[in-house]
Amino acid sequence: MEYVKLGSTGLEVSPIALGCMSFGDPARGGHAWVVLEPEARGYIQRALEAGVNFFDTANSYSGGSSEEIIGRALKDFADRDEVVIATKVYFRNRKGPNGGGLSRKAILADVDHSLRRLGTDYIDLYQIHRFDKTTPIEETLEALHDVVKAGKVRYLGASSMYAWQFTKALYLQKQHGWAQFVSMQNHYNLLYREEEREMLPLCREEGIGVIPWSPLARGRLTRDWAEDSQRQNTDRFATHLYQEGDRAIVEAVASIAAKRSIPRAQVALAWLASRPGVTAPIVGTSKPHHLDDALAALEVRLSPEEVEELETPYTPHEVSGIEV
Repeated sequence: MEYVKLGSTGLEVSPIALGCMSFGDPARGGHAWVVLEPEARGYIQRALEAGVNFFDTANSYSGGSSEEIIGRALKDFADRDEVVIATKVYFRNRKGPNGGGLSRKAILADVDHSLRRLGTDYIDLYQIHRFDKTTPIEETLEALHDVVKAGKVRYLGASSMYAWQFTKALYLQKQHGWAQFVSMQNHYNLLYREEEREMLPLCREEGIGVIPWSPLARGRLTRDWAEDSQRQNTDRFATHLYQEGDRAIVEAVASIAAKRSIPRAQVALAWLASRPGVTAPIVGTSKPHHLDDALAALEVRLSPEEVEELETPYTPHEVSGIEV
């Protein structure tokens, strides 16, 4: 495994991150398609053996059980100093007032809850899961700065927002001398490339690492357009992310994969990993071949002609994955 720097930081991460939204307990609010702990531990151990050191979760995934599973597995299988644990804060994780959002009270409480569930003294990358329009941005940014200075967090990251919002946050952090965001976890794949208009150029200009979520478009890039899956049938969030015109791109992926005699996932991931500024796509695993394909994709190099074939059918989409 050849490690890469996260943006302009000195932090070394694997060029793929293991997305842990697929690990959890359905009884605690997890999706029907999540993998239970015994199987999840096998995926985590396999990823570590392959050299993956970057693990991404969130406090809201499966009622916090995703964090617990990762914490126990990494304690058993890994050297804490060698792995990079990323988690997120924003979505409601507790009943009652202040059970979500990015207020000072919520952040200071939730970072401690995440530390407890993860069984660690510090979080490597603490990310705001969305932009909180109901809280003054200065309040959020100062609270994040304080958890860094308290030693509870090493680096700060953001996820899915408008470029103007991210620009404002970066400006205020610099103006006040607060800890800076070093990464952007955004929605980016062959079927959704709206981030290329403003967010990705901004990240390149500012030295921000990019760690895209849903790199396989919720699995749509891995199967025929008419074929469905359990996740697709139960994932209400994904219903507005893609459109009928994306079929041509799915067919282009299938054509290139067939010619190369490799799985479609490897083609889609190879394209994403080669995009300027992308540090590490976040790949979820609920079947053994998901991790195998992600690792194999690191060795796939697409020709300019193949890239053109994949990109040409793209049509503009409504901006999605930001508003909640």
